Amino acid sequence: MSVSSPIDPLGELSAAGVSVWLDDLSRELLAGGRLRTLVADRHVVGVTTNPTIFASALSKGDRYTAQLRRLGGEGRSVDEAVLALTTDDVRDGCDVLAPVHERTGGRDGRVSIEVDPRLARDTAATIAQARALWQTVDRPNLLVKIPATREGLAAITAATAQGISVNVTLIFSLDRYRDVMDAYLTGLERARDAGHDPAGIHSVASFFVSRVDTEVDRRLDALGTPQAQSLKGRAAIANARLAHREYERQSAEPRWQALAAAGAHPQRPLWASTGVKNPDYPDTLYVGELAVPGTVNTMPGATLEAFADHGVITAQAPTDDYEAASAHLAALADVGVDFADVTETLEREGLAKFEDSWTELGATVEREMRGAAAPGAVPGAGTTDATGLLAIYLNDHLSGATAGLELLRRAAPAQPDEEHRAVLADLAHQVEQDRDSLTLIMSDLDIPAGRAKIALGWLAEKAGRIKPNGHLFSRSPLSDVLELESMLLGVRGKAACWRTLRALADTDPRLFADHLDELLARADRQSESLEELRLAAARRVLTAEETPA
Repeated sequence: MSVSSPIDPLGELSAAGVSVWLDDLSRELLAGGRLRTLVADRHVVGVTTNPTIFASALSKGDRYTAQLRRLGGEGRSVDEAVLALTTDDVRDGCDVLAPVHERTGGRDGRVSIEVDPRLARDTAATIAQARALWQTVDRPNLLVKIPATREGLAAITAATAQGISVNVTLIFSLDRYRDVMDAYLTGLERARDAGHDPAGIHSVASFFVSRVDTEVDRRLDALGTPQAQSLKGRAAIANARLAHREYERQSAEPRWQALAAAGAHPQRPLWASTGVKNPDYPDTLYVGELAVPGTVNTMPGATLEAFADHGVITAQAPTDDYEAASAHLAALADVGVDFADVTETLEREGLAKFEDSWTELGATVEREMRGAAAPGAVPGAGTTDATGLLAIYLNDHLSGATAGLELLRRAAPAQPDEEHRAVLADLAHQVEQDRDSLTLIMSDLDIPAGRAKIALGWLAEKAGRIKPNGHLFSRSPLSDVLELESMLLGVRGKAACWRTLRALADTDPRLFADHLDELLARADRQSESLEELRLAAARRVLTAEETPA
């Protein structure tokens, strides 16, 4: 039942205790005065950004052109230019919202900026960039966005401990949300113990909403049964409400109460991805249904205007919905929807989308800095034969890394020994980090990652498993041995790439010798582990002794 007034729905939402934030920022919004208008007339008290938003901003208009041409003339790298553009916009946004920040005692008036999504699997690099963004923007009402990957959890703790206010983003699952809350509390405790005033630290936890319905509905449509169809369109709200229950439980714990007594602020739940993607659903669904006091709702411009026009608050008291929300997730499991797999898929795809947007952003920046490339030019080919060859060489290794990662992910569950499965699963995680490191090195060298080559690496690994008739090869006793030998060759090839780059580091200041030495040492350890597994598999499969009946 609606409890909202049609006169000023956003005002009613704000009065209900929901902080209205805008999920958008551009130089057009800032220079044209639109952001100030939204603060004054639409009850907007915060702004969030992400790589997709910045990529979209640069693709419209010419307000960035002069700055980009100047940076290009100064010989700045693409990454330096991206940092300058994004931090300038966020700093200006912070200044617009400074009165709100002061009026609310720091609770609102916040503007978020995200760390490079390519760092999401690298804890140390994420911490370093969070600190750099905090110092570069240099505004007390900044929030640094850190993705809630497993590696991001330690970065959240470290940044909080250093007095940096964090917006934890890309949260989909309840388990990960619990980990995020723990990471924040640990950071507050460390900050307090190090002499920081916890009262100066703020945080929000961005729990993503609409993408959950998109993925769950897709799976329900694939099932196609009447029971499955009846469950569509409700998973996102149920998941979010159960997240709020976790927030309430944590707020009642002695651990939080001790921090609150020391002046710490709660890490408010923030409902993100609230733009409705299915036109069959109400366009304000994820705002009205999640109007819970003490939360934040960050909306795209279209959703903000839709709620301003005809939004109503339909949420009941959260505690009234917890049982129904749990029952809905149980019903999804009963029809065959693996919700844990849903949230893992969404995290993986969310990171990939942000990485693609970051790549698009970099490409747009490079075109503006140096002029549009000639049609058919090879990305990253540079101005010399050596640069072009290095681009080809590194993209080939990136393609190989993708194929190797797919092979490791496939082979790990097939191992007959539990310990060996664990070793391969850990190696897959390391290889993923190595691939991310290679991508970052290429970025430092101004060599874009060729998406086509990455896709070809993935397809090559898949194609190697298919017979001419299109069916997958079945596993034979030799499969483990041959796969382990392929993995070993791949790791040795990767080590050769690190050695090549290590040699170039002697004359190229963009390459860091210490980092490459660490990557080389890790490749050696990976080779040793794979050789042990290979020999064990060979002894198991090729020993002449017959297996007892």
